[in-house]
Formats: sequence, structure tokens, C-alpha cells
Amino acid sequence: MVSHPGPASAVLPIELRAEIIEHARREEPNEACGIIVGSATPADGGLALRFVPTQNAANSPYRYEIDSIELLAVILEVERNDEEIWAIVHSHTMSPARPSPTDIGLAFYPDSLYLLVSLAQSEADPATGEPGIRAWRIVDGEVFEVELSR
Repeated sequence: MVSHPGPASAVLPIELRAEIIEHARREEPNEACGIIVGSATPADGGLALRFVPTQNAANSPYRYEIDSIELLAVILEVERNDEEIWAIVHSHTMSPARPSPTDIGLAFYPDSLYLLVSLAQSEADPATGEPGIRAWRIVDGEVFEVELSR
């Protein structure tokens, strides 16, 4: 087993959290997806700068696939601005905000976080009632939770 690759925690600004939740609700009943652009990778101390909602090319309530043209546009913008893909975001409409086996198998950005938002009522934040959001690093098929703060 690999030790936690870090970071142990990361800050997700409240305005980005709100944008992610809004996008997930708008795309329901299908999974929503998007990208958080950062100043550097989370493990390198990068800050989350902005959320870029993307189209789910799979158009499915059970899986997501970031539209390839939108992904390419984000990658080119990130490179042009000397930024990084800070996180890959997607929603689970009825299940917990934990990576599924499919999510793990399709985790192609090991330096980024994977943020999952769950729209399941059982996963709502007890204090606010808002959908739960959790962050993960997925490296070589192993999953490590990263604590999110605001």
C-alpha cells in the first residue's frame, strides 16, 4: 500500500462549492462534471481559482465523461495561463460522494483531486442540508481522502 500522497487537506472556497452544487442540481438526473483550475496542483500547495462546468458526454445518471472538446479547451487555457488542473469534479445522483470502481479506473489525473458531490439526501451536510462534497486523490488505483475546508 502506498502512503497518502498528500495533501491531507485542501481549501474549496465557498463560492466554488456553490457553483459546483448548482451545476450538479441543474444536470440532475444525469451526473454533472467539470474542472477546477488552480494556481498549482493541490499537493504543491495550489489554490483553487475557478470552476469550469462541462458537458457530460455520457449523458448518464450512472457515469460521466467530460466532453473531449471542452476538456481540450480547458487544458489549452490552463497551459497558456501557467495554471494546473486542480480537480476533476462530478456528481453522484443517488450514491455517496466516494469514487466508484468506474471512477477509479478512469482517474487519469493523479496529481489532481477528484471532487465528488452527492445529491443523495442521506449524504447532505447535517449542518446546512447542502449536498455533501468530498475530495480524493486517486493514484495508481488507490484512493486517499483529502479533507476539504472552506
